[in-house]
Amino acid sequence: MNQPISNQNIADPNWFTVAPGVWGMKDIFVNIYMVHNPSTNQWVLIDAGLKTSAPKIRKMAANIFSSQIIPSAIILTHGHFDHVGSLIELVNEWQVSVYAHPLESPYLTGKSAYPPPDPFVGGGIMPLLSYLFPRSPVDAGKWLREIPRDGSVPGLTEWSWLHTPGHAPGHISLYRKRDGVLLSGDAIITTNQQSAFAIMNQTKILSGPPKYFTTDWSAARSSASKLVALEPEVIAAGHGKPMRGIQLRQSMLNLLNNFQRDAVPRGGRYVEEAAEMDEHGVQYVPPFMIPDRTALTLIGLAVGITLSVLLIQRKRNRTSSKI
Repeated sequence: MNQPISNQNIADPNWFTVAPGVWGMKDIFVNIYMVHNPSTNQWVLIDAGLKTSAPKIRKMAANIFSSQIIPSAIILTHGHFDHVGSLIELVNEWQVSVYAHPLESPYLTGKSAYPPPDPFVGGGIMPLLSYLFPRSPVDAGKWLREIPRDGSVPGLTEWSWLHTPGHAPGHISLYRKRDGVLLSGDAIITTNQQSAFAIMNQTKILSGPPKYFTTDWSAARSSASKLVALEPEVIAAGHGKPMRGIQLRQSMLNLLNNFQRDAVPRGGRYVEEAAEMDEHGVQYVPPFMIPDRTALTLIGLAVGITLSVLLIQRKRNRTSSKI
Protein backbone atom coordinates (compact mmCIF):
# COMPACT_ATOMS: atom_id res chain seq x y z
CA MET A 1 0.00 0.00 0.00
CA ASN A 2 1.22 3.53 -0.81
CA GLN A 3 2.19 6.00 1.89
CA PRO A 4 -1.00 7.80 3.03
CA ILE A 5 -1.60 11.21 1.54
CA SER A 6 -1.25 14.16 3.89
CA ASN A 7 -1.99 17.86 3.84
CA GLN A 8 1.64 18.47 2.90
CA ASN A 9 1.94 16.17 -0.13
CA ILE A 10 -1.69 15.91 -1.21
CA ALA A 11 -1.96 15.10 -4.91
CA ASP A 12 -5.25 16.87 -5.66
CA PRO A 13 -6.70 20.06 -4.14
CA ASN A 14 -10.04 18.36 -3.63
CA TRP A 15 -8.55 15.56 -1.49
CA PHE A 16 -8.11 16.01 2.24
CA THR A 17 -7.00 14.07 5.28
CA VAL A 18 -9.57 13.61 8.06
CA ALA A 19 -7.67 11.40 10.52
CA PRO A 20 -5.23 8.46 10.37
CA GLY A 21 -6.55 6.07 7.75
CA VAL A 22 -9.43 8.35 6.75
CA TRP A 23 -9.41 10.51 3.60
CA GLY A 24 -12.05 12.60 1.89
CA MET A 25 -12.69 14.07 -1.53
CA LYS A 26 -14.96 16.95 -2.51
CA ASP A 27 -16.68 16.70 -5.88
CA ILE A 28 -18.38 20.02 -6.69
CA PHE A 29 -20.51 20.21 -3.52
CA VAL A 30 -20.50 16.75 -1.92
CA ASN A 31 -17.89 14.60 -0.16
CA ILE A 32 -16.99 10.91 -0.35
CA TYR A 33 -14.68 9.13 2.08
CA MET A 34 -12.17 6.30 1.96
CA VAL A 35 -11.37 4.45 5.18
CA HIS A 36 -8.46 2.02 5.63
CA ASN A 37 -8.68 -1.02 7.88
CA PRO A 38 -5.15 -1.66 9.20
CA SER A 39 -6.04 -5.12 10.52
CA THR A 40 -6.88 -6.39 7.02
CA ASN A 41 -5.01 -3.83 4.90
CA GLN A 42 -8.24 -3.26 2.95
CA TRP A 43 -10.37 -0.19 2.57
CA VAL A 44 -14.03 0.82 2.37
CA LEU A 45 -15.72 3.54 0.30
CA ILE A 46 -18.25 5.71 2.14
CA ASP A 47 -20.86 7.06 -0.33
CA ALA A 48 -20.50 7.31 -4.09
CA GLY A 49 -20.93 11.01 -4.83
CA LEU A 50 -22.32 12.44 -8.06
CA LYS A 51 -22.42 10.93 -11.53
CA THR A 52 -19.18 12.83 -12.18
CA SER A 53 -17.42 11.22 -9.22
CA ALA A 54 -16.50 7.75 -10.55
CA PRO A 55 -13.25 8.65 -12.39
CA LYS A 56 -12.21 10.88 -9.50
CA ILE A 57 -12.82 8.10 -7.00
CA ARG A 58 -10.76 5.68 -9.10
CA LYS A 59 -7.91 8.18 -9.32
CA MET A 60 -7.87 8.80 -5.59
CA ALA A 61 -8.03 5.09 -4.79
CA ALA A 62 -5.14 4.40 -7.15
CA ASN A 63 -3.07 7.08 -5.43
CA ILE A 64 -3.72 5.84 -1.90
CA PHE A 65 -4.23 2.10 -2.39
CA SER A 66 -2.21 1.35 -5.52
CA SER A 67 -2.15 -2.41 -4.99
CA GLN A 68 -5.76 -2.65 -3.80
CA ILE A 69 -7.80 -0.19 -5.85
CA ILE A 70 -11.03 -2.15 -5.31
CA PRO A 71 -12.59 -1.64 -1.85
CA SER A 72 -13.87 -4.50 0.28
CA ALA A 73 -17.29 -2.83 0.51
CA ILE A 74 -19.28 0.35 -0.13
CA ILE A 75 -21.20 1.86 2.78
CA LEU A 76 -24.00 4.36 2.05
CA THR A 77 -25.04 6.97 4.59
CA HIS A 78 -28.26 7.33 2.56
CA GLY A 79 -29.52 7.19 -1.02
CA HIS A 80 -29.92 10.79 -2.18
CA PHE A 81 -28.66 11.50 -5.70
CA ASP A 82 -25.46 13.22 -4.57
CA HIS A 83 -24.44 10.20 -2.49
CA VAL A 84 -25.21 7.42 -5.00
CA GLY A 85 -24.50 9.13 -8.32
CA SER A 86 -21.62 6.84 -9.29
CA LEU A 87 -22.79 3.80 -7.35
CA ILE A 88 -24.07 1.66 -10.21
CA GLU A 89 -21.03 2.35 -12.40
CA LEU A 90 -18.59 1.52 -9.61
CA VAL A 91 -20.38 -1.53 -8.24
CA ASN A 92 -20.77 -3.09 -11.69
CA GLU A 93 -17.04 -2.62 -12.20
CA TRP A 94 -15.87 -3.63 -8.73
CA GLN A 95 -18.55 -6.23 -7.93
CA VAL A 96 -18.51 -5.58 -4.19
CA SER A 97 -21.33 -5.54 -1.66
CA VAL A 98 -23.18 -2.30 -0.88
CA TYR A 99 -24.44 -1.82 2.67
CA ALA A 100 -27.24 0.50 3.77
CA HIS A 101 -29.99 0.74 6.37
CA PRO A 102 -33.12 -1.26 5.39
CA LEU A 103 -35.24 1.91 5.38
CA GLU A 104 -33.12 3.14 2.44
CA SER A 105 -33.73 -0.06 0.48
CA PRO A 106 -36.72 1.22 -1.57
CA TYR A 107 -34.57 4.03 -2.98
CA LEU A 108 -31.65 1.70 -3.74
CA THR A 109 -33.64 -1.08 -5.43
CA GLY A 110 -35.67 0.99 -7.87
CA LYS A 111 -38.94 0.67 -5.90
CA SER A 112 -39.64 4.21 -4.74
CA ALA A 113 -38.62 7.79 -5.36
CA TYR A 114 -37.89 10.07 -2.43
CA PRO A 115 -40.47 12.69 -1.42
CA PRO A 116 -40.22 15.89 -3.44
CA PRO A 117 -37.77 18.50 -2.15
CA ASP A 118 -39.01 21.73 -0.65
CA PRO A 119 -37.70 24.70 -2.67
CA PHE A 120 -39.31 27.23 -0.31
CA VAL A 121 -37.36 26.55 2.89
CA GLY A 122 -35.32 29.69 2.26
CA GLY A 123 -31.68 30.44 2.91
CA GLY A 124 -30.23 30.73 -0.59
CA ILE A 125 -30.32 29.67 -4.22
CA MET A 126 -29.79 25.94 -3.64
CA PRO A 127 -33.30 25.29 -2.27
CA LEU A 128 -34.81 27.10 -5.24
CA LEU A 129 -32.85 24.84 -7.58
CA SER A 130 -33.64 21.67 -5.63
CA TYR A 131 -36.70 20.85 -7.73
CA LEU A 132 -34.22 20.14 -10.55
CA PHE A 133 -32.29 17.57 -8.48
CA PRO A 134 -32.94 13.88 -9.24
CA ARG A 135 -34.99 11.99 -6.66
CA SER A 136 -35.72 8.81 -8.59
CA PRO A 137 -34.25 5.58 -7.15
CA VAL A 138 -31.19 3.68 -8.33
CA ASP A 139 -31.22 -0.10 -8.57
CA ALA A 140 -28.32 -1.76 -6.80
CA GLY A 141 -30.46 -4.68 -5.72
CA LYS A 142 -28.01 -7.33 -6.89
CA TRP A 143 -25.30 -5.92 -4.66
CA LEU A 144 -27.32 -4.36 -1.84
CA ARG A 145 -27.02 -5.81 1.65
CA GLU A 146 -28.59 -4.75 4.95
CA ILE A 147 -26.01 -3.22 7.24
CA PRO A 148 -25.58 -5.46 10.33
CA ARG A 149 -28.13 -4.68 13.02
CA ASP A 150 -25.54 -5.06 15.78
CA GLY A 151 -24.00 -1.71 14.82
CA SER A 152 -20.84 -3.13 13.24
CA VAL A 153 -19.55 -1.82 9.93
CA PRO A 154 -18.55 -4.42 7.30
CA GLY A 155 -14.86 -4.15 6.51
CA LEU A 156 -14.12 -1.68 9.33
CA THR A 157 -13.53 -3.47 12.62
CA GLU A 158 -12.96 -0.31 14.69
CA TRP A 159 -16.10 1.47 13.51
CA SER A 160 -19.77 1.41 14.44
CA TRP A 161 -22.84 2.94 12.83
CA LEU A 162 -25.75 4.90 14.28
CA HIS A 163 -29.22 5.37 12.82
CA THR A 164 -29.59 9.14 12.33
CA PRO A 165 -32.85 9.70 10.41
CA GLY A 166 -34.60 12.94 9.55
CA HIS A 167 -32.79 13.94 6.40
CA ALA A 168 -33.57 10.46 5.04
CA PRO A 169 -35.44 7.64 6.81
CA GLY A 170 -32.52 5.20 6.82
CA HIS A 171 -29.71 7.72 7.18
CA ILE A 172 -26.71 6.45 9.15
CA SER A 173 -23.55 8.02 10.57
CA LEU A 174 -20.26 6.22 11.25
CA TYR A 175 -18.12 6.58 14.37
CA ARG A 176 -14.64 5.44 15.43
CA LYS A 177 -14.57 5.61 19.22
CA ARG A 178 -10.79 5.16 19.55
CA ASP A 179 -10.06 8.70 18.39
CA GLY A 180 -13.53 10.22 18.16
CA VAL A 181 -13.84 10.40 14.37
CA LEU A 182 -17.40 10.95 13.18
CA LEU A 183 -18.55 10.63 9.57
CA SER A 184 -21.92 12.30 9.90
CA GLY A 185 -23.21 12.10 6.34
CA ASP A 186 -25.94 14.75 6.02
CA ALA A 187 -27.31 14.42 9.57
CA ILE A 188 -25.02 17.31 10.52
CA ILE A 189 -22.95 19.15 7.93
CA THR A 190 -20.12 21.67 8.13
CA THR A 191 -21.23 24.34 5.67
CA ASN A 192 -24.41 26.22 4.80
CA GLN A 193 -25.70 23.93 2.06
CA GLN A 194 -28.50 26.36 1.19
CA SER A 195 -25.98 29.00 0.04
CA ALA A 196 -24.18 28.61 -3.27
CA PHE A 197 -21.61 31.17 -2.04
CA ALA A 198 -20.88 29.13 1.10
CA ILE A 199 -20.58 25.96 -0.97
CA MET A 200 -18.16 27.53 -3.46
CA ASN A 201 -16.01 29.00 -0.70
CA GLN A 202 -16.39 25.98 1.62
CA THR A 203 -17.32 28.34 4.43
CA LYS A 204 -16.92 26.30 7.62
CA ILE A 205 -20.01 26.40 9.84
CA LEU A 206 -21.70 23.53 11.64
CA SER A 207 -25.27 23.20 10.37
CA GLY A 208 -28.26 20.93 10.49
CA PRO A 209 -29.07 18.75 7.47
CA PRO A 210 -29.69 20.34 4.04
CA LYS A 211 -33.13 21.86 4.49
CA TYR A 212 -34.58 21.28 1.05
CA PHE A 213 -34.28 17.46 1.24
CA THR A 214 -35.05 16.98 4.94
CA THR A 215 -38.53 15.51 5.43
CA ASP A 216 -38.74 14.90 9.20
CA TRP A 217 -37.45 17.71 11.40
CA SER A 218 -38.30 16.09 14.72
CA ALA A 219 -36.20 13.06 13.80
CA ALA A 220 -33.44 15.34 12.49
CA ARG A 221 -33.16 17.08 15.86
CA SER A 222 -33.06 13.75 17.72
CA SER A 223 -30.28 12.59 15.40
CA ALA A 224 -28.28 15.77 16.01
CA SER A 225 -28.65 15.21 19.75
CA LYS A 226 -27.41 11.64 19.39
CA LEU A 227 -24.30 12.81 17.52
CA VAL A 228 -23.54 15.63 19.97
CA ALA A 229 -23.69 13.10 22.82
CA LEU A 230 -20.77 11.22 21.25
CA GLU A 231 -18.51 14.24 21.89
CA PRO A 232 -16.48 13.58 18.73
CA GLU A 233 -12.98 14.98 18.26
CA VAL A 234 -13.46 15.48 14.52
CA ILE A 235 -16.49 15.52 12.28
CA ALA A 236 -16.34 14.94 8.52
CA ALA A 237 -19.69 15.45 6.84
CA GLY A 238 -21.30 14.90 3.49
CA HIS A 239 -20.90 18.61 2.76
CA GLY A 240 -18.19 20.97 3.96
CA LYS A 241 -14.69 20.72 5.40
CA PRO A 242 -13.83 18.67 8.51
CA MET A 243 -14.16 20.40 11.88
CA ARG A 244 -12.32 19.46 15.05
CA GLY A 245 -11.31 20.44 18.55
CA ILE A 246 -12.73 23.32 20.57
CA GLN A 247 -14.38 24.88 17.52
CA LEU A 248 -16.29 21.65 16.90
CA ARG A 249 -17.39 21.12 20.50
CA GLN A 250 -18.66 24.67 20.88
CA SER A 251 -20.40 24.54 17.51
CA MET A 252 -22.15 21.24 18.28
CA LEU A 253 -23.53 22.55 21.58
CA ASN A 254 -24.67 25.77 19.91
CA LEU A 255 -26.36 23.83 17.11
CA LEU A 256 -28.21 21.56 19.51
CA ASN A 257 -29.28 24.40 21.82
CA ASN A 258 -30.50 26.49 18.90
CA PHE A 259 -31.62 23.74 16.53
CA GLN A 260 -35.18 25.04 16.14
CA ARG A 261 -33.99 28.56 15.40
CA ASP A 262 -30.94 27.85 13.24
CA ALA A 263 -31.57 24.48 11.57
CA VAL A 264 -35.33 24.16 11.11
CA PRO A 265 -36.83 26.34 8.34
CA ARG A 266 -39.31 29.01 9.42
CA GLY A 267 -41.74 27.58 6.92
CA GLY A 268 -41.90 24.73 4.44
CA ARG A 269 -43.69 21.61 3.39
CA TYR A 270 -42.26 19.30 6.07
CA VAL A 271 -41.88 21.70 9.01
CA GLU A 272 -45.26 21.10 10.62
CA GLU A 273 -45.82 17.59 9.29
CA ALA A 274 -43.26 14.96 8.33
CA ALA A 275 -43.38 12.68 5.32
CA GLU A 276 -44.15 9.08 6.20
CA MET A 277 -41.80 6.40 4.85
CA ASP A 278 -41.24 2.75 5.67
CA GLU A 279 -39.40 -0.27 4.24
CA HIS A 280 -41.70 -0.14 1.19
CA GLY A 281 -41.01 3.50 0.37
CA VAL A 282 -42.97 6.74 0.64
CA GLN A 283 -46.43 6.30 2.16
CA TYR A 284 -47.52 9.89 2.70
CA VAL A 285 -46.33 13.37 1.74
CA PRO A 286 -47.80 16.52 3.31
CA PRO A 287 -49.78 18.70 0.88
CA PHE A 288 -47.91 21.37 -1.00
CA MET A 289 -48.61 24.89 0.23
CA ILE A 290 -48.86 27.48 -2.54
CA PRO A 291 -46.11 30.05 -1.95
CA ASP A 292 -46.54 33.78 -2.09
CA ARG A 293 -45.62 35.95 -5.07
CA THR A 294 -42.14 36.67 -3.75
CA ALA A 295 -41.29 32.98 -3.61
CA LEU A 296 -42.70 32.41 -7.08
CA THR A 297 -40.63 35.32 -8.39
CA LEU A 298 -37.48 33.91 -6.84
CA ILE A 299 -38.03 30.44 -8.23
CA GLY A 300 -38.71 31.95 -11.67
CA LEU A 301 -35.42 33.82 -11.38
CA ALA A 302 -33.64 30.62 -10.39
CA VAL A 303 -35.08 28.81 -13.41
CA GLY A 304 -33.94 31.62 -15.69
CA ILE A 305 -30.42 31.62 -14.29
CA THR A 306 -30.17 27.84 -14.54
CA LEU A 307 -31.35 27.78 -18.16
CA SER A 308 -28.93 30.58 -19.05
CA VAL A 309 -25.99 28.71 -17.50
CA LEU A 310 -26.96 25.51 -19.32
CA LEU A 311 -27.27 27.31 -22.67
CA ILE A 312 -23.89 29.03 -22.20
CA GLN A 313 -22.26 25.73 -21.29
CA ARG A 314 -23.85 24.01 -24.28
CA LYS A 315 -22.60 26.74 -26.58
CA ARG A 316 -19.07 26.44 -25.15
CA ASN A 317 -19.14 22.67 -25.63
CA ARG A 318 -20.16 23.06 -29.25
CA THR A 319 -17.44 25.64 -29.82
CA SER A 320 -14.83 23.39 -28.20
CA SER A 321 -15.86 20.42 -30.34
CA LYS A 322 -15.34 22.45 -33.52
CA ILE A 323 -11.79 23.45 -32.59
